[in-house]
Amino acid sequence: MATSIQVVFDSADPGRLAKFWAAALHYREQDPPTGYASWAAFLEARGVPEEEWNSASAIVDPERVGPRIYFQQMDTPKPGKNRLHLDINISGGSKVPLSERMKRVNKEVERLAGLGAAKQRVWEDPGEYWVVMLDPEDNEFCVQ
Repeated sequence: MATSIQVVFDSADPGRLAKFWAAALHYREQDPPTGYASWAAFLEARGVPEEEWNSASAIVDPERVGPRIYFQQMDTPKPGKNRLHLDINISGGSKVPLSERMKRVNKEVERLAGLGAAKQRVWEDPGEYWVVMLDPEDNEFCVQ
């Protein structure tokens, strides 16, 4: 049996970054604990000061297939290039003609730009095509 994973992002604004990635991946915010209508209600009941409510956030795959993604607040800025990044696989793979894969990737790049991502560069190798993007906190990811 494979080991499950959780992906963790260090973030200046966990709530904002969680909203971006939820929309990007078609995920949703993790539900609050049973008995609470919202995370605000849960945090208030636990006595967490309101200024700390954005110290973390999590999103989940509604189909429970992909990993949970957790966002934790960090006060220090990102030091440089990511040592790890996510690839969003949208093209359908090598069985799909390259021209169609390029159309799919470019359409997704436009959608993600509308959510707040920035296009950084395009890579074209023989039979391959992907776009490197930055999320709202400058974390690199690829659309392929």
